[in-house]
Amino acid sequence: MRNKTFQGDINLFKDKLNNKENFAFTRYSDGELYILKGLELKLSNGTIQIGDKEQYGPYQSQEFKHFDPKIHNEFRDKLIEAFQFKSENYFKGISCRCCMPEEDFKYQLELHGGDDDSLTWSNLFVNANYYKFVFEILPIFYSRKVVFVGHHDADISKLPYVVKDFRVGYNAMINDYNVINEMKEWIKQNDIKDHIFLFSASTFSNLAIYELFKEFKNNTYLDIGTCLTPMMNMPTERHYIQEFWYGIPLRDLKKVCIW
Repeated sequence: MRNKTFQGDINLFKDKLNNKENFAFTRYSDGELYILKGLELKLSNGTIQIGDKEQYGPYQSQEFKHFDPKIHNEFRDKLIEAFQFKSENYFKGISCRCCMPEEDFKYQLELHGGDDDSLTWSNLFVNANYYKFVFEILPIFYSRKVVFVGHHDADISKLPYVVKDFRVGYNAMINDYNVINEMKEWIKQNDIKDHIFLFSASTFSNLAIYELFKEFKNNTYLDIGTCLTPMMNMPTERHYIQEFWYGIPLRDLKKVCIW
């Protein structure tokens, strides 16, 4: 198994992009962790509810999500299937032990069937690596054919490399699951190869990347989360974004996540 370092793993993906080697990277952040554990999760404007506990969260209306295990458990099953799937060049980012409690980190490893080369950080493109994402990963997109998958409200007019987009709305993992089939049909009908699919669609991204990579391994699928929201007139409440783009001293850009 490779020696995992925060900068080393983003360099691994940068090299694959530069070499036009197709792969998938899907991020299981704290929200996905709670769903995997079968906890009710509700993100609304300014709050997050986990089980029966509610607290402040940097979430805006476009990020609304509600997973109720009593109603939506089939989507949890799909998420577990995607999380446990293993294939060459299929990478999964998980919540690390420095950002979540140790027991949650161990839970993810156990559910996955142990640590291996397919696991990396869900935060791989942010915190101290956000500089590298902006200055070394983002420029690669300008020389490639890119497909954007994200919220209806996202303004992609400042992303000239996007040749096609697919849109989803609120609680997309449940309400817009059918969009995955739309993407599959488009790929089949147009014989799409060597495109980069950029996902900014919360848990929908995990499900879609899994389904697409299983069937179409000749494209690259990247879950970029909120990395490009300042360029799309979307919410920018994440600390790493406020620090990088607006100079607010929040120290996230110095945070090097550990394994």
